[in-house]
Amino acid sequence: MTDRVLVADDLSAAGVEILRLAGLEVDVRTGLAPEALEAIIGDYDAIAVRSATKITASLLEKAHRLRVVGRAGVGIDNVDLEAANRRGVVVMNSPGGSTVTVAELALAMMLALSRHVAQATASTKAGKWEKKRFQGHELAGKTLGVVGIGNIGSVVVDRARAMKMEVVAYDPFISTEAAARLGVEPVSLDGLWQRADVISLHVPLTEQTRNVVNAASIARMKKGVLLVNCARGGLVDEQALADAIASGHVGGAAFDVFEKEPVSPDNPLLKLDRFICTPHIGASTEEAQSAVAVAIAEQLAAYLIRGEVRNAVNVPTMSREALERFGPYLSLCAKLGALAAQLAPTGVREVRVAFAGEVAEAPPRPLTAAVLKGLLSHLESGPVNEVSAPGVARDRGITVHEERVAGHQDFTSLITVSVSGAGAEAVVAGTVFGRRDARIVRVNQFRLEAMPDGNLILCVNDDAPGVVGNVGTLLGAAGVNIARISLSRDEAGAAAASLLNVDSEPPQAVLDGLRALPHVRDVRCIRL
Repeated sequence: MTDRVLVADDLSAAGVEILRLAGLEVDVRTGLAPEALEAIIGDYDAIAVRSATKITASLLEKAHRLRVVGRAGVGIDNVDLEAANRRGVVVMNSPGGSTVTVAELALAMMLALSRHVAQATASTKAGKWEKKRFQGHELAGKTLGVVGIGNIGSVVVDRARAMKMEVVAYDPFISTEAAARLGVEPVSLDGLWQRADVISLHVPLTEQTRNVVNAASIARMKKGVLLVNCARGGLVDEQALADAIASGHVGGAAFDVFEKEPVSPDNPLLKLDRFICTPHIGASTEEAQSAVAVAIAEQLAAYLIRGEVRNAVNVPTMSREALERFGPYLSLCAKLGALAAQLAPTGVREVRVAFAGEVAEAPPRPLTAAVLKGLLSHLESGPVNEVSAPGVARDRGITVHEERVAGHQDFTSLITVSVSGAGAEAVVAGTVFGRRDARIVRVNQFRLEAMPDGNLILCVNDDAPGVVGNVGTLLGAAGVNIARISLSRDEAGAAAASLLNVDSEPPQAVLDGLRALPHVRDVRCIRL
């Protein structure tokens, strides 16, 4: 059945065309009332929105087929992430499309503030000619303080340095080396407040960043400082800023975003001459609108057709470069999780995932999420994916641990999954040979090599002659063809194991027959 995509908000024609060329069935129905949207959402596998359509818990409850929400743009305030997580729905945005556009608006705000452009325009249109009143300041030689140097902040840094500004930056997640490459001096947040002539905010709104600019931080700033916020409403205590502008401590401020939007006419900032603002138009350029639409369309098509996750806000993802290098390990991790689940003791309480060798350089969270997806898909009655798996594990009381080891003696890369509970443990490990050839290389104490695909039979037996022959004879008589077989025995020589790839799932009677063979200790049918 062809996957169906609902475009619920205005998306450029180029974006819609990308979805259709990918072979998806696309319906463009914009401006629907919530009730009308709820009535049809159950027929779609994906929905593309901007900021107008609200993806609520009520809507998601009726979205029985929905697998992915695509938000053309950065903000996801209109998506109930918690509800999406519970339903296992991937939520993607397209953060890169408006990077330059938002950065350019921030720079325009700085220039407008320093040269009183908005106020001088209003004065001149009113028939006045007030040259002396609007004497401004050059930005060249001034110190710009950038709070957050991610995608947008780094573009602001680049352009500001071209205007001969000195740049200091606060970002707890960037290394000294990365800051040096950008040409900025990393400082503490308090140090930034004290040194900057102009401050530009470029961080998301979180509990840690809410009202990061407040009465106390404003008091630490230089007299006459200029403040620009083209990031998120709520980063600034608006009343405290209004008081500081009125007192003259802050020289001026420019906002594209407010804590409450549309902004109330009673907002104290709107009454101030040295405050300029725009109605959240940071991403509103033709170039950006087209770019974010194309980006989200490509992401939705990649996910629906190939299962490739990009820019998901509720799924740990890899960059394109990391995906090219470590992508095969995602599939391997899911297979190892599924294998571990079918060997695990009852009452699983702990999962350990160890990454050794080159794969230890990969972002661990996407790989661990894939392990949990494979594991829980065999423990849960309902569907589990990378979105819901961590939450399902928590609900089950399963503790998850990650470990990274720089090297490994036997393999270039090795992923080991240990699952324990009820006083017992199952351990499996796998690797990728070359670029694409995944292999299972350990099952509990046995070292072997098997393809992690299709139907497998694990046979554990006494290390005695004739067992493998008996197994092959019984399977052959039952019409079960062996595609591959991997043999191993433990170091003590007391037990041996064979892991067989078979072309069809063996009937229960065949498995019972294998268990009844001489010297056979255990037989498991495994489905990968």
